[in-house]
Amino acid sequence: MIRLGGNWLVRIRIALTVLGFPYCLCTSRIRPPISCSAAQVPAITVKSVSTSACSAFTMFSAPNVKARCLQYPGSEIQRVPVPDDKVDWKIDWHMYSPVSYTAPVVLNKPVWADPDIGSFSPRFNSLDGKVDRRSHEGEYRVENGIPINPHSRTGLTGRGLLGRWGPNHAADPIVTRDERSYVGSFPLVFIDITSWERWKRDSAGLRVFHPVSKMPVLQFVSIKRKDCLEWALPGGMVDPGELVSLTLQREFSEEALNSLDASPEETERIHERITALFGSQGLEVYKGYVDDPRNTDNSWMETVAVNFHDETGNSVSELPLQAGDDAGQVQWIDIDSALSLYASHSHFLEVVAKKRNAHW
Repeated sequence: MIRLGGNWLVRIRIALTVLGFPYCLCTSRIRPPISCSAAQVPAITVKSVSTSACSAFTMFSAPNVKARCLQYPGSEIQRVPVPDDKVDWKIDWHMYSPVSYTAPVVLNKPVWADPDIGSFSPRFNSLDGKVDRRSHEGEYRVENGIPINPHSRTGLTGRGLLGRWGPNHAADPIVTRDERSYVGSFPLVFIDITSWERWKRDSAGLRVFHPVSKMPVLQFVSIKRKDCLEWALPGGMVDPGELVSLTLQREFSEEALNSLDASPEETERIHERITALFGSQGLEVYKGYVDDPRNTDNSWMETVAVNFHDETGNSVSELPLQAGDDAGQVQWIDIDSALSLYASHSHFLEVVAKKRNAHW
């Protein structure tokens, strides 16, 4: 039996970093990329000088970190490993031979998915009927009729779990409120690396300041995704011809308030509160390419993330959160740099915290 010292995880992490491969860690073992299974303990996210980490601290200076984690989500497919020094398309890599994969659910031709290339003629880099095939980041390359990921190699071709060739547009609403004492069924919580705990309420209803940063604490609505069991913003895909502003409102209502199963009276109440909040001037946090684990060399996620802040606490803060649609759980969570979230969502929250002079 090989005995490992107490710092064996650190040694393996350093070795993977030296080799230039993305890595993911769980408290019990090195985990399959993307997420820990439900049976495992919560993931430890390690901040490192290296940008080669499949972690929630993905920054946009390192292209396709989560999109290079070896195991493709929802499948047994393994990506071709793409080291950091071969990520950029400008680097010659004649031996690059990525795996081709499109999920069966996509191949079954649902209404939200494109047909295979060759069976239709999409107009890339343009508004193709009601389908917007333009990128938020400008014109992307198309080779032999197939769009090319504008950021870098991912080790996988095809569409994976994504429906559209090229950009797949999403919208992520970031609904925040001040950390105050609320009466009712709203748990005031914060998340750290290893556990969930209740945040101590201020009995006087006064704003709570973080003991270290001395900055006021913001909360946001977060959902736990059913597909990968990771916490995320309650966002979703922009339907063809749909305004992003409507997508933001619809996805929040469906995933965080379960509006799809609400009674007519509840639906009217939800619509009234949501319209009041989303009718306000939101803060656009990000617009562009997203480092998403579903990305491939030919299909990728892009999003518009907008922050709507419930300053008075009398709009969505008074509505009971209820998970719906793609969400398994939903709750208010304190914004903190220790958060481990899906895709690039932690980065969006960091921008919100800094823009609103809140704790991060």
